[in-house]
Amino acid sequence: MSGKSGENTRDYSRIARRITVTLSATRGLVSAAFIVSGTISVIVAVQLTGSPALAGVATSVKQLGTAFAALAVAAMSDRIGRRWGLALGLAVGALGAAFAVGSILAGALPLFLVSAVLLGVASAAMRLGRFAAAEVQLPASRGQAISGVVAGGAAGSIVGPLLIGPSERLAQRVGITGLAGPHLATVVLLALASLAILLWLRPDPRDVGREIAERHPEGGVRQGPGRPGSQILRTPAACVALSAMMIGQVVMALLTGIVSLHMANYNHSLTDISVVAAAHTLGMFAFAMVAGRLTDRWGRGPVILSGTALLALSSAIAPISPGVVPLAISLFLLGVGWNLSYVGGSALLSDQLSPDERSKTQGANDLLIGLATAAASLGSGLVFARTGYIGIGIVGAVASLVPVGLTGWWMVRRRRLGGDLALAVDCRAQGGAGRTAVGLGLPASCEL
Repeated sequence: MSGKSGENTRDYSRIARRITVTLSATRGLVSAAFIVSGTISVIVAVQLTGSPALAGVATSVKQLGTAFAALAVAAMSDRIGRRWGLALGLAVGALGAAFAVGSILAGALPLFLVSAVLLGVASAAMRLGRFAAAEVQLPASRGQAISGVVAGGAAGSIVGPLLIGPSERLAQRVGITGLAGPHLATVVLLALASLAILLWLRPDPRDVGREIAERHPEGGVRQGPGRPGSQILRTPAACVALSAMMIGQVVMALLTGIVSLHMANYNHSLTDISVVAAAHTLGMFAFAMVAGRLTDRWGRGPVILSGTALLALSSAIAPISPGVVPLAISLFLLGVGWNLSYVGGSALLSDQLSPDERSKTQGANDLLIGLATAAASLGSGLVFARTGYIGIGIVGAVASLVPVGLTGWWMVRRRRLGGDLALAVDCRAQGGAGRTAVGLGLPASCEL
């Protein structure tokens, strides 16, 4: 019996590694694609609308597409499997990038906005990929699995900015506007990502996650009937997780969504803009594995608290100077803060869910994050038009204080409960014996 158990453990470990590596590599392709297209999207938006105040409109529409697609992709992935769900989502994004090329060539704003919606579908699919990696792991290694997927974006953070200039020049050589080039590159990258998921995301993470939940109930995976998503998201731990991920995305959308226009107003070249973009994305992904280890070792709360504090710091220093180096440093810190908030929040939310609760709750979580981020993207242009980049920084710093305070309150609340026995009693009183807490020696899924 023990030999068989060891064999099953080794098999699941190998499967989990393969799934994580596939999702990580795909994340790199998608990251590069969105850096290439996103860096110049505000410039295209200003040209098509004729108004700097509407610079964030395409990014906002994309975020809305991401938000509403999250529920659809999650439901589809639950029905037909994560492999087909993610692959189809990325394929829709490739089609959207092709529409973006046509809209730029035709000068058609409505088509450009349609392309943004379709690109949002691909974004939703790839974001849900982190949960696919988490569900094939036990809680003790969930943070590292999520960070492994996020770390795949490191390659994209390096390659993506480097493709902007060459793709622009290639488009000009074939006789079309240079702004269409980055979107042509996006078509290729998203198509490759979709194909990679279809070929190598095997066995399906949905099925593996259910098997692990059945065979390893001692691993802290919540059992029992699924709760409504609204009930789950109202629990203190889920609120902390949601606020960390949501505010991280909002602050990032505020500061990065308008920085290219901010720099263009100071006559910076596309190369200068790409350097700042590279610094930011390097901060987002380069230390992802460290974030995962810290999440599993320190606990979710301290990592989230550190990340949200960095969000506030980067927002405060971003408007100080329009120079390339100061902006690169600020946005690098922003990327690190986002990474800690994103990995810690994703792991904490995953801890709360049974297999039957995963897709609907994760989709609802990403829907709320997407709606907030869309509002931030649209608002960034309005705030920038009235107050400049200093207004963007102030809004970002103030917003970051919300998860800082909420996470601190949650951590103090847990300590006040006193010990493992008090925690277990509290969990049972809530009707969920499987809801326990990582940082205090119990399994990770306590809704504290």
